[in-house]
Amino acid sequence: MSEMIKKIVIVGGGTAGWLTAAVIAARHATKSDKSLQVVLVESSDIPTVGVGEGTWPTMKNTIQEIGIKESDLFSRCHAVFKQGGKFVNWVHGDGDFYYHPFTVPLGYGRLDLAPYVSNIEDYAIESNFQHHICEAGLAPRTMAEREFNGQCNYAYHLDAGAFAEMLKEHCKQNLSVEHVIATVDKVNLREDGGIGSISMVDGEDLHGDMFVDCTGFASLLLGKALGVPFIDASDCLFNDTALALQVPYADPTDPIASHTIATGQNAGWIWDIGLTHRRGVGHVYSSKFMSDDEAEANLRAYLGEAADGLTPRKIKYESGHREKFWYKNCVAVGMAAGFVEPLEATAIMLVEISARYIADNMPVDDAVMAITAKRFNQQMDYRWQRIIDFLKLHYMLTKRPEPYWQAHGNPDSIPESLKEDLAIWKTRGPTSSDFDSAIELFPAASYQYVLYGMGFKPDFDKQSYLYQQNDQAQQIIQRNQQITQQMLQTLPPHRDFIETWLANQR
Repeated sequence: MSEMIKKIVIVGGGTAGWLTAAVIAARHATKSDKSLQVVLVESSDIPTVGVGEGTWPTMKNTIQEIGIKESDLFSRCHAVFKQGGKFVNWVHGDGDFYYHPFTVPLGYGRLDLAPYVSNIEDYAIESNFQHHICEAGLAPRTMAEREFNGQCNYAYHLDAGAFAEMLKEHCKQNLSVEHVIATVDKVNLREDGGIGSISMVDGEDLHGDMFVDCTGFASLLLGKALGVPFIDASDCLFNDTALALQVPYADPTDPIASHTIATGQNAGWIWDIGLTHRRGVGHVYSSKFMSDDEAEANLRAYLGEAADGLTPRKIKYESGHREKFWYKNCVAVGMAAGFVEPLEATAIMLVEISARYIADNMPVDDAVMAITAKRFNQQMDYRWQRIIDFLKLHYMLTKRPEPYWQAHGNPDSIPESLKEDLAIWKTRGPTSSDFDSAIELFPAASYQYVLYGMGFKPDFDKQSYLYQQNDQAQQIIQRNQQITQQMLQTLPPHRDFIETWLANQR
């Protein structure tokens, strides 16, 4: 006889653990007999990485679904709006930049503007207003608009440590998640190879029907106890080290960027993320092409006097993911499942997606566990390959001369799936038909922004008869210019909006 799934044990806290607990508990809070128990176990002596401060627009829905007000997120987590990414020095290294905004191009889904723009590198400018909104340092909405709404699509930058604490409090007080503070000493397997219980250092055993591994890079359950292999992606994505700093503002009234700034360096890039009370700044790089001292010198040169007296924290990581993400009765979420560099804020987004899948497809009993696991693994395999392809796209089209950047153009380092896409895009560019899966993370628009921002221009002349809608295209481009001017006049400065908005909530 099959056993009912009555108790889910999440091992590990941080953003991954507590966000997973919140999504599952909120989804099943209406279970009439309250028979599904969610328990989270975390050690008091294992620090979280706590660097990931960028999110994806999916976070808006997640926050609403678990019952947290947007204004509370801002006040508790020093949060700000994130409207996309600005990529500086990625093409030539001479001050060039382009945006990957979160709002899709005007006319998206009806007319592809790429064949009609005057300069392909300016695609995001001619097809979208968000480039100018970000450059002007404006918020994505006015005071008249409600929470989670805005004229521009957006995500959040937030303090990851404060976010995890907020989620913990919300889970315990409002979602009936049981919190156990203990250090796992041993994982005990059942006869069928699944996990039966975990033993703590103090001798206590905790049994469960299903286990979620949120133990970070250690992957104590899926990786170590169940022996699921790790698939290394370092042959494609070269970065393996980061130096991170928390940088105070020179003046507490300094403007806050409403986007992530990623500035290319000679063998990596520097992230710059503004929060209300500080900036998170760090250098991601490849130890094969750059020493730690060189990276720190780059970081200090970038920050100038703002880095005085600050000591960076070094983080080593492997790019890649587990061969399976759900095996037997254990599923890994967050860095226990895999990790790639923070270039497009995929880490927290993958936590959201994984947690939502678990919550929406919770096996009623262990008889269907293997089927659910199989489908989850198929989806996550696809997603990870798409993520690796998309991140690689940012690097491989560069015209920078340094060995690090040139190595990214080596065909041996480019996934076959990306090579196939690029072969098609040589004559028509990315379209929605290339990304018609229900499980896409990045739409065609995201690929268009990066591809064209990096200067890749398809040979539209090969099928010029398909592009005879110049009048319609010019109308859309002119409409975009009008909307841009209206927004520049009506949207408030980013910091001013946040301070006024939160003051009105008190």
